[in-house]
Amino acid sequence: MNHKIIDYIRRCEEQIAPMARRIQEIALVNQERVLEAYWTHRVAQTDLLGSTGYGLSDVGREKFEAAFADVFGAQAALVRPQIVSGTHALTLGFFGVLRPGEEILFATGAPYDTLHGVVGLRPEKGSLAEWGVTSKVVDLMPDGSINIPLVLDEIGQRTKLVMFQRSRGYGTREALCVDVLEHAFTTIKERYPNVLIGVDNCYGEFVECREPSHVGADLVMGSLIKNPGAGIAPTGGYIVGTTDVVEQVAARLVAPGTGAEYGPTGPYLQLFYQALFLAPHAVSQAVRGSVLFAEALQGLGYGVSPLPSTPRTDLILAVELGTKDKLLAFCRAVQSAAPIDAHVRPEADEMAGYEDEVVMAAGTFIQGASLELSADAPMRPPYTAYVQGGLTYEHAVVALKRVLQQLAPDELRDDVE
Repeated sequence: MNHKIIDYIRRCEEQIAPMARRIQEIALVNQERVLEAYWTHRVAQTDLLGSTGYGLSDVGREKFEAAFADVFGAQAALVRPQIVSGTHALTLGFFGVLRPGEEILFATGAPYDTLHGVVGLRPEKGSLAEWGVTSKVVDLMPDGSINIPLVLDEIGQRTKLVMFQRSRGYGTREALCVDVLEHAFTTIKERYPNVLIGVDNCYGEFVECREPSHVGADLVMGSLIKNPGAGIAPTGGYIVGTTDVVEQVAARLVAPGTGAEYGPTGPYLQLFYQALFLAPHAVSQAVRGSVLFAEALQGLGYGVSPLPSTPRTDLILAVELGTKDKLLAFCRAVQSAAPIDAHVRPEADEMAGYEDEVVMAAGTFIQGASLELSADAPMRPPYTAYVQGGLTYEHAVVALKRVLQQLAPDELRDDVE
């Protein structure tokens, strides 16, 4: 036990106390909204049973999707275990609403790495580009804000969908808050009312009091093994939006003419209900842990984004470590604090969907579950680790101790019992 490191963490906790209170207030707002949705749709014990085969007449699934839509401020929702990831949810959304000859415009710079092959920014079999759908990217302003005038100029007759990525992904820019998105959506719709607004919502759910569909998004997509799954949902993804858009996506997921009526929920429905109930609290735990990491690492001279005092709009904390060795040491320290596979030593390697070698620390109960404490990074300068998750704040504290034992200066590491 290193008493100096423990004392340092306690001082950091005192500094972040006002932010921690604000995070708790947001969790309360979101928790009440989930409960009100469950009360509105009269969720009963029999709704948790799930279905097999075709999944026809699955009342529990229908109630859950209606409640999910209410929670996210949308007209309709498609929440299914057959959706395996956030990238899959986004792909379904794109193929659901886009047709040959149409265009998707990315208004927040290049999308997350795994989408490059989906839209044809990188050649891949089955991409949108193969179907005659083109894509265009509008970079953010130097300060990380949306270049709305250029977005408006780039929208043309073929533009069907304007996409926004809420999270930073593997980028240096800040995540986008819902207020900023609302202004962008309103401005675009005023000039182009028929253009669809889409949002990659991964890592952002329940971090704020509102979701993008509360402020005018037509199509919002994400993963259940991130925020809304609360570390309980073992698989799944969601699409929320207008009724017409969700019907188009359902036809792509299943088949035209059957759409959302088909889709067995198997043993997952009870887990989905419980996960959505717990998600506001679980997300608040992860966000509070992220703020503590930011305070502690900034205090040691490392560049962090967002800063400890910056209001959060997603889970991700970027920590600029400067060297390959420090990046690997950081990820290995996080891995060593995991409940699963703590003995495993992360190494950088190639990974499907990514252009650079990637190192991942993720000792999670559910494979790829980013709401569980994890850290990953592409192996490229300035060697930035992207930290996310933490189902409990206490786990974040334990992991931070191990990180500081690796990265802290000597004066914090020489008092050990």
